[in-house]
Amino acid sequence: METRPRNGKITEYNQPFIEQRADPYVLRHNDGKYYFTASVPAYDRIALRCADSLTGLASAEEKTVWTKHESGPMSRHIWAPELHFLFGKWYIYFAAGEQDNKWKIRPYVLECLGEDPMADEWIEKGKIQRSDDDIYSFEAFSLDGTVFENKGEWYYIWAEKVSVGIQISNLYIAKMESATKLSTAQVLLTTPDYDWERVDIWVNEGPAVIKHDGRIFVTYSASATGECYCMGMLSIDENAELLDPRAWKKERYPVLGSDPEKGFFGPGHNSFTQAADGSDVCVFHARTYRDIEGDPLYDPNRHTMLMKVKWNDDGYPVFDYENMVR
Repeated sequence: METRPRNGKITEYNQPFIEQRADPYVLRHNDGKYYFTASVPAYDRIALRCADSLTGLASAEEKTVWTKHESGPMSRHIWAPELHFLFGKWYIYFAAGEQDNKWKIRPYVLECLGEDPMADEWIEKGKIQRSDDDIYSFEAFSLDGTVFENKGEWYYIWAEKVSVGIQISNLYIAKMESATKLSTAQVLLTTPDYDWERVDIWVNEGPAVIKHDGRIFVTYSASATGECYCMGMLSIDENAELLDPRAWKKERYPVLGSDPEKGFFGPGHNSFTQAADGSDVCVFHARTYRDIEGDPLYDPNRHTMLMKVKWNDDGYPVFDYENMVR
């Protein structure tokens, strides 16, 4: 049973959209329906919600579509599910560990056998497959896979720790051959370069993609999962070579961080969707208090929040707590 949410200072800005749902992902499908999934506090299952409006997701019934195994792969730490429709089918991408080795986190895929992800059967497709010429990907702690399309090609971005030393978490990109297999070897997109990406642990993770005026933006999360957690950003021209790391621009400073005055702590692991009027919305999680008892990973009160995305004169997204959807 999930514990009662603990709330800190509730302000006019930080009222949760959905309580106790971390790593939130919202998809607006081409039929206008909205779907929601996220990590649940017990990390033991994958659940979906569906509504006719974005705000309707808050009160929509939640349905469990898959539950963790009792042992072996996919039996512990069910993290950051994402629902996508590609190659003509519904898929859920998520990460999971093992009961006897909880940090053996790898990326897995579920496929829906029908057209209705809420009602039809889901089957396991196993771990996502690397390309035939890649002997490195998914051999170490790997998670937070997301997919996006550009110029008729599908791409997969994920976080993976280098398998030596203290295991730094980087972001990688590759093209996709199918919904379950990559067609190119991994390319390093970003590693924790800056001080704000290296608080407690060195981390780049949780990629999310948004497009605007011919440019592709990838936000990501950095540092440990407490107050220091924050969002960075990369971008590239849609006509550039996406597998050329030199073509990407990395922002020097976070684009979203904690704001004690407004009551946000550890914002991150976001996704993007669109409101009914076509405006862009950032879906992210944050806590409403700073002090955490025990390991932040097991504090259940990372709540889903909604923020309107504004665009500046240079065509770059602006993330501002003044633009929260309330």
